[in-house]
Amino acid sequence: VLIALVILPVLPDKDIGPYAAFNPFTAWFMVVLIVGINLVGFVAFRLVGTRAGGWLAGLLGGLVSSTATTISYAGLSKRDSALGPVAALVILVASAVVYGRVLVELAIVAPDLVSTMIGPAVAFTAVLLGLSAVVFRTVRSKTDTELPERENPARVRQALVFAALYAVILFGVAAARELVGNEAVYAIAFISGLTDVDALTLSVGQLYSGADAPALDAWRVIFLATLSNLLFKIVAASLLGSPELRKWILGTGAVALTTGTALLLLWP
Repeated sequence: VLIALVILPVLPDKDIGPYAAFNPFTAWFMVVLIVGINLVGFVAFRLVGTRAGGWLAGLLGGLVSSTATTISYAGLSKRDSALGPVAALVILVASAVVYGRVLVELAIVAPDLVSTMIGPAVAFTAVLLGLSAVVFRTVRSKTDTELPERENPARVRQALVFAALYAVILFGVAAARELVGNEAVYAIAFISGLTDVDALTLSVGQLYSGADAPALDAWRVIFLATLSNLLFKIVAASLLGSPELRKWILGTGAVALTTGTALLLLWP
């Protein structure tokens, strides 16, 4: 209520700052959007209870935060090495959900970009779900897994952090386009995507939607950020998880990243 009904209506709806890239009302609306998506996942997460199958755990984890889900399940596998394949399944499914989130976010803030994003997004989601199915064949007899605790995603502190990250990326992308060219935006996408895809997706969607820059560039920028985020999760799971998880996530992750890179470079 505080985030959506108290703060949002009082913010000015005008472009300010360098390159007129920042609109306080629009920026906070993006916060409301992401908090809303995360809150839906969080409520579903709490309703499921303490145990869930690997597929459902991955789905719910992706709705709340695929990065947090990866770190949580890597820790669980470290405490119980038998959970390594289950953790790999959850991480892959949660990573696949990212592309659904991206499409929903674009449909709301930049619907004209959806047509260029949907093809590679659906294709790569199919790849991740195919790899998940391969892992599932190994763990189908022990797919029940404990759902780790999650923080309430509607806290104001978290909203402020996201708003700050969104603003930084927005200015960074605008400055890179103005001073260096569209090529520099890819570097920003790779770096920012390591920890957060949502902020990059929304900032790029806002800047590129209806702009002179070709929409084709926009989907590649966003897709690169998702691959960067997947790379981060693979590395994090390998370092924080059990040897069994490391074996599964490095094998499936290598296939996923190779395929994703091919899609990024070769998709028409």
